[in-house]
Amino acid sequence: MKSFTGHCLQKSYRTTLLLAYQSFGVVYGDLSISPIYVYKSTFSGKLRLHEEDAEILGVLSLVFWTLTLIALCKYIIFVLAADDDGEGGTFALYSLMCRNSKMGLLSTPHAAQEHLTAYNPEVHCDETRTSLSIKRFIEKNQSSRLVLLLFVLLGTSMVIGDGVLTPTMSVVSAVSGLRIKVPGLHENYTVLISCIILMCLFALQHHGTHRVGFLFAPILISWLVCLSTIGIYNTIMWNPRIVRALSPHYIYYFFNKAGKDGWSSLGSLVLCITGAEAMFADLGHFSKISIRIAFAAVVYPCLVLAYMGEAAYLSKHTEDLQQSFFKALPEGVFWPVFVIATLATVVGSQAIISASFSIISQCRALGCFPRVRIIHTSSHIHGQIYIPEVNWILMLLCLILTIGFRDTFMIGTAYGLAVITVMLVTTCLMFLIITTVWKQSILLALLFTITFGSLELLYLSACLAKVHHGGWLPLLISMAILMTMFTWHYGTAKKRAFELQNKVSLDRLLSITPSLGLVRVPGIGLVYSNATNGVPPMFAHFVTNFPAFHRVLIFVCLQTLTVPKVPHDERFLVARIGEPAHGLFRCVVRYGYKDERSDSYEFENQLLLKVAQFLRQEGGGLSQPDSELSSIGESSPSWLVLGGGDGGGRKRVRFQGDEATAEVRQEVWELLEGREAGVSYMIGHTCVVAHESSPLIKKLAIDVVYGFLRRNSRSPAVSLGIPHASLVEVGMVYHV
Repeated sequence: MKSFTGHCLQKSYRTTLLLAYQSFGVVYGDLSISPIYVYKSTFSGKLRLHEEDAEILGVLSLVFWTLTLIALCKYIIFVLAADDDGEGGTFALYSLMCRNSKMGLLSTPHAAQEHLTAYNPEVHCDETRTSLSIKRFIEKNQSSRLVLLLFVLLGTSMVIGDGVLTPTMSVVSAVSGLRIKVPGLHENYTVLISCIILMCLFALQHHGTHRVGFLFAPILISWLVCLSTIGIYNTIMWNPRIVRALSPHYIYYFFNKAGKDGWSSLGSLVLCITGAEAMFADLGHFSKISIRIAFAAVVYPCLVLAYMGEAAYLSKHTEDLQQSFFKALPEGVFWPVFVIATLATVVGSQAIISASFSIISQCRALGCFPRVRIIHTSSHIHGQIYIPEVNWILMLLCLILTIGFRDTFMIGTAYGLAVITVMLVTTCLMFLIITTVWKQSILLALLFTITFGSLELLYLSACLAKVHHGGWLPLLISMAILMTMFTWHYGTAKKRAFELQNKVSLDRLLSITPSLGLVRVPGIGLVYSNATNGVPPMFAHFVTNFPAFHRVLIFVCLQTLTVPKVPHDERFLVARIGEPAHGLFRCVVRYGYKDERSDSYEFENQLLLKVAQFLRQEGGGLSQPDSELSSIGESSPSWLVLGGGDGGGRKRVRFQGDEATAEVRQEVWELLEGREAGVSYMIGHTCVVAHESSPLIKKLAIDVVYGFLRRNSRSPAVSLGIPHASLVEVGMVYHV
């Protein structure tokens, strides 16, 4: 027993260290390449007029304490603890609140929560008066819930905007180092090289985080070794007393000396923590302990040494402020470090690209982003995904930005505003998490919010003052993404509300079927809708125009819940509709926002198997399905085989002698015969339009924006993987 336990622990340690190693190639690249451009951007504004030790020591002190307070204390210690069952990011915090209260507009319907263990967490502490007050206030005010959703979407859109700014800023900054050794190199050549590198970076994404992490991790580790080694060398060589700047009182001296110019420089200095949000947003790709080990043991000390060494060099070479990083490199190692730096910028871009994929996947699953193709690139880590459409759009925007801006100062200004906005959104959401989910004292929540929020607000104010110098770019990008997400959510919500309000009762449908001359045809029909009860209007419309449907009819309602994953044994909820003679069933299929959905063939088998289980439980005459595989030829009167075709996926349902009633036997046989006759999928092909009496803004949102997004996103049938030959689409117009 001890040997087995030791083996498990050894395997766990090995897995953690392996994930920590991979995280270097995905999570920390953005944070680790900041030394290339932080000092350059900070001294590119009015602060360059104060080229004295006081400013250099003050900037180093600010960098050190910003890294320590925000990256180390806030994210590594506190925010990573607010994961949603291993998932991170702004939307994960929101889904956590939705699941623990009714504060969100994405609250899951009661029927979908039934018997789901994820919605019944163990309560570790009693609800506090503050927690109840905050919940009641937000739950009772629709406007408060709407503002909360918009606030979350703002943070989410800023993260996606970072996916455009990060690759551009990092790659252009690194390539511009060429002009130190080749002063006559025209700017067009650096732009061309940057574009080629960016295209290569995005072309690698389809290989997945697992392979990219293994490919990039050695590069980033080499980069961190170079940073720390050169940092130590420069500190000893030029100014060992630079370590004094780690004392926070140099921050006071800095602002006292630089005044308003010092405050203005914070808009660029915030670049030292770019990528800190990726440690939380990329959490689903790795684990909390692996991210904490990699940052605290390697990344953080290497970055501190790098910034310290560069400041030591600048204290003796103030004339090199505009190219400080590359100028500080010893002559003999310039070209090797330049090559590693260029490769490291590619790695640095990976962190935010992976975070963008994760967040868009969450938004799409919860109905806040148009349907896009999600490719799961790892069979072991379900959070590792690739989204082709998003990947190529990000690449196109990066190329446009690289060619259009060229100036790293303007890109850096835009970059800083996007970074600090996301961090401030996370801090505010953490206040709600601490009070309503963790149920801690409001004093503790206020201490967290004031400590980190005040620092972030100071940085944000400096970034907003530079909106006209490029800060408008992330605002423009985020507003476009925010409008896209909110309009899609609004249109989808209106569509679902229409279906629920116009559903038809079963009794009414059955009462009019004799007059329609309804015909039941062989086979199984799966009718997809959002209704968890009643008959969807799309099906009623179909029957009144074409009075025939299958002998076995299953109304399928797919629900994405505000949990990352739903266990397979809790995924299906099956119920009968009407009398057994009708052959009607309803099945609510529940997914988490990180679950990978099965293909149509596997889904058919799972669904029909659950219906057979339901019949057993209802009639009391069938045992649990046997997990062994069997072939069709082995079936006999005492066996039913659900499945078909070549390969796996067949399940056996056993009759136990006389225990099974004749009715149950007959129904299961009909299920099998229907499977053999063929399975058809019915889905609505809806056109959502606003009422003629609707306000102009609603008409623009529904008819123009939502209509455009719906026409240009993947169709529901393609998104669900429904085979075209088995698809029946019913056209309807929804006036919302």
